[in-house]
Amino acid sequence: MVKLVLVLGDQLSDGVAALKAADKSEDVVVMAEVGDETSYVPHHPKKIALVLSAMRHFAKHLEDDGWTVAYTRLDDPDATKSIVGELMRRGQEHDTSEVIATSPGEWRLKEALENAPLKMTVLPDDRFVASLDEFNDWAEGRKELRMEYFYREMRRKTGLLMEGDKPAGGKWNYDHDNRKPASDDMLRSKPMQFTPDEMTEEVLDLVEARFGENFGTLRPFHFAVTRGQALRALDHFAKELLPEFGPYQDAMLAGDKYLHHSLLSAYLNIGLLDPVEICTRVEEEWKAGKVPLNSAEGYIRQVIGWREYVRGLYFREGPDYARRNGLEHSRELPPLYWGAETKMACLEHAVAQTRDEAYAHHIQRLMVTGNFALLAGVDPKEVHEWYLSVYFDAFEWVEAPNTVGMSQFADGGIIASKPYVSSGNYIDRMSDYCGSCAYSVKTKTGEGACPFNLLYWHFLVRHRERFKGNPRMGQMYRTWDKMDEAKRDTVLKEAEAFLKKLDAGEPV
Repeated sequence: MVKLVLVLGDQLSDGVAALKAADKSEDVVVMAEVGDETSYVPHHPKKIALVLSAMRHFAKHLEDDGWTVAYTRLDDPDATKSIVGELMRRGQEHDTSEVIATSPGEWRLKEALENAPLKMTVLPDDRFVASLDEFNDWAEGRKELRMEYFYREMRRKTGLLMEGDKPAGGKWNYDHDNRKPASDDMLRSKPMQFTPDEMTEEVLDLVEARFGENFGTLRPFHFAVTRGQALRALDHFAKELLPEFGPYQDAMLAGDKYLHHSLLSAYLNIGLLDPVEICTRVEEEWKAGKVPLNSAEGYIRQVIGWREYVRGLYFREGPDYARRNGLEHSRELPPLYWGAETKMACLEHAVAQTRDEAYAHHIQRLMVTGNFALLAGVDPKEVHEWYLSVYFDAFEWVEAPNTVGMSQFADGGIIASKPYVSSGNYIDRMSDYCGSCAYSVKTKTGEGACPFNLLYWHFLVRHRERFKGNPRMGQMYRTWDKMDEAKRDTVLKEAEAFLKKLDAGEPV
């Protein structure tokens, strides 16, 4: 009997579980561009275009490989609005109720498939180094689920950067070598860009017509949309950008959006690349003596350490994870996140880059946009939905733990041992943003005082009962307690005045 084989927009891999379990000679692959998936948050137009174009190219690849593909375009007049609706429609066409699917990467879709009135066979997504059962076995009984220890298990399992049973170079982690500020470099290579083909141009026209009002610039569009292109982007990164990736991975420059970052995360998350093949390519460059160990280790840690860890945690914690609010923050997301005027240069640069590229690197997300939202007490659900909306690599399984847990400390400390908050000094040290800012990072109070400086202390004071016993935060509170009382009063009053302006919608 014919079966339907569901392939979602982030499962664009020949080796995805549903395809491996299907019979090419008689089963029908179902792929669908549906309204529910393009609108459950207001996705960046570039993200929508990337996924739709990659889906269309992958469908053609499957057809060329001999598969029968039932493909629904977003503008198909017969299209339903949901994945389940399309499965029902295709089931009627092919007189079947049997579906083979690979487990989706979001609770929302998992629950939709579980409740579908079809005979569903949902297979684990095995495109990861660690299965969810492996992660749960590792996590069971541990008081703290720290990524570093999980990462070591992934190194042992894959053998990446291992010398026998020891880590290459004698250390597991070289992060202490990877915190240098960067300087402008006219000769620095850029991530590989691709000219849209006819199929992609057709998608761009559709996205422009349907989602032109969404936050974000659609054109120019230069992402990879096929596996071949993604492999070329990987090779370019490994040869041209990886050598200096480590030292400057946390740096930020107003005039350089990418520095030494790869921009491979979206290709990995939609299935065009495999995590082990990326890390093996990185390791090859190190073994050839072309890349220092700290750069290779730092990149591999992000892929088989952090990425695998947050996936395991997202599914272990359950469907309510993205709605957690451990610090009980309730402020609305300020309009500046959607491009409204701000005098804060760091936020202006990070948001403008996000608008134009659907991309910002991890420190821009964590220590600029995330840090400000946390200091200001923004509702983490709104922060989560913003990140899910605006970034080209954002899918909830990877985005929610990074935002709710790492960035906003809303999961109560499962991921992070302390909140990732800082004054303006960190941004000044790691970027050139402060030099062009209307505020002065060196000014602590009074006219022109950097808002990060004021809000930093305001955050610590309002959450003192919660964090005063945290061993990593004790020095911060001791510094506050040593301040002159009048200065402390001024800091808090000026922070409150700033927050009132923020709430009133005034430019800040």
